[in-house]
Amino acid sequence: MKIISWNMAHRHEPWRSLLDMDFDLALLQEASKPPPEVAARIEADPAIAVNSGPWETMIVGGKTSYRTAIVKLSDRIAVDWIEAKSLETAKSRDLVASWPGTLAAAFVKAPSGEAVIAISMYAQWVRIHARAGSNFLFSDGSAHHVVSDLSTFIAKEHGHRVLAAGDLNVLRGYGEYGDDYWAARYKTVFDRMEIMGLPCVGPEYPKGRQADPWREELPRDSRNVPTFYHSRQSPETATRQLDYVFASTELDDSLSVRALNTPEEWGPSDHCRIAIELAAGS
Repeated sequence: MKIISWNMAHRHEPWRSLLDMDFDLALLQEASKPPPEVAARIEADPAIAVNSGPWETMIVGGKTSYRTAIVKLSDRIAVDWIEAKSLETAKSRDLVASWPGTLAAAFVKAPSGEAVIAISMYAQWVRIHARAGSNFLFSDGSAHHVVSDLSTFIAKEHGHRVLAAGDLNVLRGYGEYGDDYWAARYKTVFDRMEIMGLPCVGPEYPKGRQADPWREELPRDSRNVPTFYHSRQSPETATRQLDYVFASTELDDSLSVRALNTPEEWGPSDHCRIAIELAAGS
């Protein structure tokens, strides 16, 4: 099974390029509503049909025109989407999304192999409270909301088959400009996922190009690979990894994760694509 995880930066061009790639499933973040010519060739969550219904993420003060989504791209797999409900509408044993639009999930099965619960996740930026004395943006709180929401699929450390990927907007192994305080806060997200039984499985070097030139804030032993560039950068000068894949240990031996982050393969978004392969029969 060939899977791609991709923050599409609410652009239309990534949708068109998605159809030219040989993948079975797409785990998307910041996905705008697909153009009509693309919508006719894909399958997405029936609860948010691509041609009607809400395609949005709830944010403080309103909503956006993009969301997470899981999209079927080939007939080699079977997909059973799981509706993520708001706290107001959810019942016992439903999948709840604290921030609707930040989490999408589905049961996915290839012809050979057991089903996998696939999850696309996105942690949004939030501003510090007005009384806190700054205008700082942070995302680890949102990431923990997502972790709490997806925990409904995990009742023990082992024995599950869950694959979660997406843009968490947090740094791994270091803090903002080398700040130890933020390094510790970011680490809690990865620690919590691992304790639940979903360790981070990449992407990391050599399954992806590392930052060049090396940025001072990066620890010298870091295996991070840049997956995002800001407005003053390009794929060539990208330095930060914000996109990650987490998986049940039961999938370890059959899983391959790689960042498609060379300038030639980056793609039409400020985030590169993450290629995930699950071996046949697993």
